[in-house]
Amino acid sequence: MADEELPVVSFGNLMTEGTILSRRGQHDKALGCFNDALKLRAGDKHCLITRSKCFLKLGDTENSLKDAEASLQIDKTFSEGLYQKAETLYTMGDFEFALVFYHRGRRLRPDLHKFQLGINKAEEAIVNCIGNPSSVKLESKEELCFVSRQAELQSKKDNQKQQNKPKDQKDKKQTKKKSPKTEQQLLGELYADKAFLEKLLKDEDLMQSSTRQGIKVMDLVLDGISYLNRRRDFWQQQKPIYARVYERKVLRRERKQDKKQKPSDISRSIEKNMEDIELLLARGSAEESCRKAERLLKKIEMWSEKEVPNKNELVGNLHSCIGNAQLAMGQMEAALRSHKMDLDCARQNALTDAVSRALDNIGHVYARTGKFQQAINTWEEKIPLAQSSLEKAWLFHEIGRCYLELDKAEEAQKYGQKSLQSADEEGDVEWQLHATVLVAQAQVKLKDYRSAILNFERALEKAKLVPSEAAQNGIIAALDNVSKSFIAELEKNPHEGLAVPALEREIAAENVKITPGNLEEKEEGGKHTGN
Repeated sequence: MADEELPVVSFGNLMTEGTILSRRGQHDKALGCFNDALKLRAGDKHCLITRSKCFLKLGDTENSLKDAEASLQIDKTFSEGLYQKAETLYTMGDFEFALVFYHRGRRLRPDLHKFQLGINKAEEAIVNCIGNPSSVKLESKEELCFVSRQAELQSKKDNQKQQNKPKDQKDKKQTKKKSPKTEQQLLGELYADKAFLEKLLKDEDLMQSSTRQGIKVMDLVLDGISYLNRRRDFWQQQKPIYARVYERKVLRRERKQDKKQKPSDISRSIEKNMEDIELLLARGSAEESCRKAERLLKKIEMWSEKEVPNKNELVGNLHSCIGNAQLAMGQMEAALRSHKMDLDCARQNALTDAVSRALDNIGHVYARTGKFQQAINTWEEKIPLAQSSLEKAWLFHEIGRCYLELDKAEEAQKYGQKSLQSADEEGDVEWQLHATVLVAQAQVKLKDYRSAILNFERALEKAKLVPSEAAQNGIIAALDNVSKSFIAELEKNPHEGLAVPALEREIAAENVKITPGNLEEKEEGGKHTGN
């Protein structure tokens, strides 16, 4: 054996696990996976961007920006890096600089509609933002024209208002508070906190008291209110349309059919709804997730492709979300219909990734309903679309499991070996474990007990590397059963047993005695005897 220990997990496995955790909203755990992945492959630009998104979800804009900039140092034309840097700057409130990077991204990748949407929302935020954006140095006329034009118009308007309005009106405007409805819309759940802090201010005795550290309670309360006011103003700039919509809610509802939304508004609304749909499903609220996805689907189908350029992709994605929710609720036939609609939409619009996704989901529904041959046919159609060795490893494994359920042990063994080969290419210990167990189970059905024992022992070593106590216990139990079967087979056919080496018969007998309690003792004994 080599002196250097092999890593327990691979880069690909860490990236996959981190992405899944992030989608579930477990960003802290996801961050740990991305940190470990970068230790294995330092400077990987795709991993840096994924970690940057994770930082952004956690509100750590500083580290999010660092990762985005690090990816661009590796590749200045990396479109995902440009977009992530623009998104981070936008979240930080640096709308002018965000606009610069949205423009750069659009010049490099005009086919990616998200850059145009970014330009739209940054321009809208600048218009509603206080300050003179012309002070920012931009690098091209295209980036400069909008900012300078809006700065000039804003300056003229401000001068006219200052000249026309009396001094008392100006002071009144400066001290004018936001309406409660607007604040509630902008602050969301934080609105109740602000109301509580403002109520505390009326308690004079409490405000004059101090904490054990000598800090006045009034200062703490005022700091809290000030922070919430800053967040309110930021969201007023970032989502100005939503605040105005809330105050004119009834009027907008009545004239909803007559008024058209801007593409940037539609895109933000869709993106927020899609996140909510996925989050609800991850939290176990499948029914609510399904209802929300169905409502959004009806809205998107009413919009034109001009308003939603990626309409076909969104429609397919929503059918997929609805199908996953229906599967979670046990509505198998409905789930199958939804995923088939996703597949039809993907094929009609030549969306390769969506075709792969739909085939994967359809196969899962077939497997859950016991239609293993249909599942095999579907997943075999997906094989050419698999983009990585890791994806092939689990795909071959699932096909092999279906063949095992159909008592086609030879096919199960073949696909188990394919899965093991792909897992070896990726260096993924966990999938090496799954594939080795599948091969061993197929060999048991084929009554190739000697090979099954050897593969279960290999799987046991993998289970200790993962590590998984449950897997170890399961494999030990399987070893016990197959060893008993092997000995029984030898006793029935003593003449065949003569051809079996004495050492192998001894190993089979020893495996019958293996238990979780004496496993370590057996291993220590093996080291001393040179077994």
